[in-house]
Amino acid sequence: MDAERRDRCEVNWLIETPAANPMRGHVRWDPAHSLWNGGMLVAALAFGPATAGLETLAVFLIATGGAVLLGHSVGFHRLLIHRSFSTTRTIEQFLVWCGTVAGMSGPLWIIRTHDLRDWAQRQTDCHDYLAHRRSILVDAWWQLHCRLELDHPPGFDLGRVGEDRFYRLLERTWMLQQLPVAALLWGLGGWGFVVWGVFARVAITVHGHWFVGHFAHRRGPQTWLVKHAGVQAHDVPWAAIPTMGEAWHNNHHAYPGSARIGLYPGQHDWGYAVIRFLELTRLAWDVCLAEDMPERQGVLRSAYRPNTALHPGQKSL
Repeated sequence: MDAERRDRCEVNWLIETPAANPMRGHVRWDPAHSLWNGGMLVAALAFGPATAGLETLAVFLIATGGAVLLGHSVGFHRLLIHRSFSTTRTIEQFLVWCGTVAGMSGPLWIIRTHDLRDWAQRQTDCHDYLAHRRSILVDAWWQLHCRLELDHPPGFDLGRVGEDRFYRLLERTWMLQQLPVAALLWGLGGWGFVVWGVFARVAITVHGHWFVGHFAHRRGPQTWLVKHAGVQAHDVPWAAIPTMGEAWHNNHHAYPGSARIGLYPGQHDWGYAVIRFLELTRLAWDVCLAEDMPERQGVLRSAYRPNTALHPGQKSL
């Protein structure tokens, strides 16, 4: 069964086999992602200072913001993984391509990595790698340069996404997708645009994603606790705008299928603003919101006192 027809609050692409165990496993060096992540950072640090300027800074901000907003937040996370809304085939492919250009990996790897962590954190306990439980330096090495190999991993059924030729092409060529971007930037402004629009952009996206994710599972404000989950989420308010709303991670754990992650007044959510724009222009439909999921109240409890946490739609905190 394809994910579109499943509960959007479930871990839709993962199959929990009877022997699946989120605790036992070994952290191994991942050479492909390690060399990619490290290489982008080294290139940005080596060539960035010599090419810095107002124009290259503008390219960096626009390219990074666009890739994170359209690609990682809307395309990969809210659409491809959680199916929190539907859109046309052309727009979906464009958004997923933007997610690939963000530079963390291909779409199928992102699905498996996200859903494995999502599933594990909902268990009563899981491996330290999946919980971001180690020190910040160890967690950085693990998340940016290694992978976890569970002794008894769950299975995956990627449905039509896993069979889609376009997504499989992106999966095989995700590193090469930077080349057309680099060519365009070179034509517009030369080497400096490439340094800041590719190397610096990918480096800050990859390392920033880990950095915010680390704190989102360690400390910060909480409105909700998910019953029986061994790993709880926290909001990271200072990162709300750079992550396009993804940093309201406590909300996301509470309502994972919601297209809107910034649920309460003052919680900026540019990712949902894009989805709302698409909905208003009839290019998105079947948009799922937290208030559409009353059944979630059965697995949530207030992080403050019993029955005192806000429900989505209430006016103030």
